Amino acid sequence: QVQLVESGGGLVQAGGSLRLSCAASGRSFSSYSMDWFRQAPGKERELVASISFNGGNTYYPDSVKARFTISRDNAKNTVYLQMNSLKPEDTAVYYCAARYVGTREFGAWGQGTQVTVSS
Repeated sequence: QVQLVESGGGLVQAGGSLRLSCAASGRSFSSYSMDWFRQAPGKERELVASISFNGGNTYYPDSVKARFTISRDNAKNTVYLQMNSLKPEDTAVYYCAARYVGTREFGAWGQGTQVTVSS
């Protein structure tokens, strides 16, 4: 089991950048696929990036493709989300999640970090 703590959120102007971090405790971080989700008020939770356990595969929906980049450092038990060219519609609480490889089952969620993009 891992525990996850996000950081790096904040207020940024449209067109700016932020890098979110998700630090994991526990010894099994490298055995999880990792996802970043976001949820805006009144909207459903949305997957914004996924990375495989070894970092070899990534996925992005069209809404963030070419603007967001997910990466991980298994030696540091950390996954990152680099967000560039931010838009007001990117405003949301961002969560990281540890997913069991090859499944849609999650082993842990972070507490979330607020990202606010001003126009």
